[in-house]
Amino acid sequence: MSQLQHERALSNDAEAIEDEIADLERRLAEAKERQRQAQQQRSVVQESNLGVIPVPSPSQTILHSTANHFLLLLSDSALPLGSFAFSSGLESYLAHNKSSPSPSHSTSIVTNKPPKTKLPPPSFTSFLPLSLSSYASTTLPYVLAAHRDPAQLALLDDTLDATIVCTVGRRASVAQGRALLSIWDRSLSSSLPPSSTSAEAAAAILKPFSALLRSAGAPPPSSTTTTTTSSSSNPSTSGGGRSSGWNDPPPVSAHLPPLFGAICALVGLSLEQTAYVYLLSHVKALVSAAVRAGMFGPYQAQKTLASRQVQEMIGALMKREWERGVEEAGQSVPVMDLWIGRHEVLYSRIFNS
Repeated sequence: MSQLQHERALSNDAEAIEDEIADLERRLAEAKERQRQAQQQRSVVQESNLGVIPVPSPSQTILHSTANHFLLLLSDSALPLGSFAFSSGLESYLAHNKSSPSPSHSTSIVTNKPPKTKLPPPSFTSFLPLSLSSYASTTLPYVLAAHRDPAQLALLDDTLDATIVCTVGRRASVAQGRALLSIWDRSLSSSLPPSSTSAEAAAAILKPFSALLRSAGAPPPSSTTTTTTSSSSNPSTSGGGRSSGWNDPPPVSAHLPPLFGAICALVGLSLEQTAYVYLLSHVKALVSAAVRAGMFGPYQAQKTLASRQVQEMIGALMKREWERGVEEAGQSVPVMDLWIGRHEVLYSRIFNS
């Protein structure tokens, strides 16, 4: 009897162990299922997080914007402004600062004159800070003012035209400004969306400005020659009943600084970008002129453009002129007007100014 009970007890123990194993297997399967669900939920959360901070596509990056596109266009050296024809006084600076050999001691004794001090040879590193400072003090306030209020373009252009002393510099500014306006009319204006605010502002500001410029450059209407004294001496009646004489100054001249500032504002460039590109373009024009004048080669030119010195100079000049109004703009390096103005009297020259 006791043996039978013992066998039943062993059988019950075996069944209990099997039940326990089955329970453990069931719990293991449930744990694996929960693990699978947890992994799925974690993947969903990760995907949702990526949805909150998506990986930007090329069309969504900041570089793929209209403003940055125009920034690259307006800062391009290939922009046909005609800057390559002007040296901004560099060629005249080189011609007027040639180092002459010091006279011999015997000559100084005979003439009873002290020997002349030998001047250091002209260098681009000496000319660049002077030219950039002069360019910033005379024109950058007009760029900033036109960017802040493009509607004042004609007034700023007229004010700048009245304050320029050097006629050679004035011709260079007008030539490049009219080239920029021509580029806008023929190339850039059609790139703006027709219904955009920028296109409407450009139509309201630049089209009337272009019309004023064309009217200023139009030839006088033909009229029959008369012998009456009144028609020939009175400018208000000569020229087809025009209210003012043909010798009057033009309503606009299209100088580069205010036009550059207004166009940069209309295409969406920030004020900082506009000022930096404007000054950097002047540095690039000077470096290009120095290469063609034989001062250094193209590798040194790129080294100069990439130098920390140029970056710091542009930043310092932007800070200096940031709050300066156009009524306070003026020449900070007077000798620059002399170098630029005397360019036309050089015996031989390769630049227009």
